[in-house]
Parts: sequence; structure tokens; C-alpha cells
Amino acid sequence: MDQFFIKLSIMLVPGLMAITCHEVSHGFIADKFGDSTARSLGRLTLNPIKHLDILGTLMVFVIGIGWAKPVPVNFNNLRHPKRDMIWVAAAGPITNFCLATFSAFLMRGLIAATQQVPEGSMIAAFVDPITLMLAFSVYINLLLGIFNLIPVPPLDGGRVAVGLLPYGPSSALARVEPFGMIIIIALVFFTNAFSYVISPALSFGVHLLAGPYSNLVFGVTRLMMRG
Repeated sequence: MDQFFIKLSIMLVPGLMAITCHEVSHGFIADKFGDSTARSLGRLTLNPIKHLDILGTLMVFVIGIGWAKPVPVNFNNLRHPKRDMIWVAAAGPITNFCLATFSAFLMRGLIAATQQVPEGSMIAAFVDPITLMLAFSVYINLLLGIFNLIPVPPLDGGRVAVGLLPYGPSSALARVEPFGMIIIIALVFFTNAFSYVISPALSFGVHLLAGPYSNLVFGVTRLMMRG
């Protein structure tokens, strides 16, 4: 039970922030480009309760990746639907990459600033959990950003591809959306897509951002996933 609460305390804030900011960014950019659907429904808020999907949140703690209730976007309300769709969709992964970068620099700065702090001190008791939360934030934000770039709608990468492709291929890819989640589940759980595509990209991102503290990021994540 103690391990559960330790795990919860380290994963909860970074996980909720990653998912919430991802969704809010979609609605924020859509609002700027002419679609006020998210604003009118009260979804342009960082209050995670407005965005929580119970199953998606539980999955963060079970398999390390989850989802929120998608922020509704009416692409027909966008001033330039095909072009603006690209930016609305891309906003989610871009936000996650920005959060991962910010978390990594803050983590590295905090570690450097507290190297002389003795273990067991009050300062260490305060700083150590924050460092672990930042390490997990690097991982979960990179994972969400990379995963959402898979070019299969309804994932963001699929919608970016729909916006970028010529009319014929774009229409064909858009018609995949009703079956998109089945395809994604099949790719992740029944192929080597995670091992050969997502995992190397994630490893590259962690090493790029965390540098000499990459092992800390992976170590914290393995510990959290192990329960």
C-alpha cells in the first residue's frame, strides 16, 4: 500500500499535466483559428477534472500511457479547415515536447543546484520527490508526443497527415478514422512497432533532453511501471 501511494504521488501530477495540457492545446489553437466549440463547453481549462477519462487515467499507472476525453473540435468552423487542422492536431504533441524539454532542464538544474545537499536532510526530503516527478514528466510527455505522431487518425499524426496529403490520399486516410483505434491497438500490441519505432525515438528524446541523467529518467519510469 505504501508503494502504491509513493507511485501515485510521483506519477499523478506529471501524468495529469501531460494529458490535460495536450487536450487544452488542441482547443486553444482551434479557438484561435475560428472554432469556439471547446471554449463554449468549458474545456479551455487546466482543471484536469474537466478532461479526465477514468480508463485513460488508470492506463497511465498501468502501462505508462493514457488518454483524456478528447477536446471537441468542429473542423468545419475553422477558417481554413484543411490547413488549420494541421496546426490544431500538431498542437498536442508540440505541447508535450515543450513540457518534456522544460521538465528536463528544470530537473538538470535542480540536480546541479543540490549536489552538495546531504542525503536525509530536510532539503533532500523536499527536492528528491520533485526531481523524480520531473524525471517521470520527461518520459511521459515524450511518450505521449511520439505516440500521438503515429500517422493513423484519430491520433494527431493521422490528422496532420490528412491535412498535408493531396485530396485523394487525404480522403482515403480520413475514412480510416472509425477503425483507427483498432489499427493502433493492433500495431502496438501485435507488432514490433513499439520496439522498432516508438522505443528508439523515445530513447533518443530522453538522451537528448536529460543527457547524463537519462538513466534516472528510465530508472524512475521502470520503478513506477513495476508497481
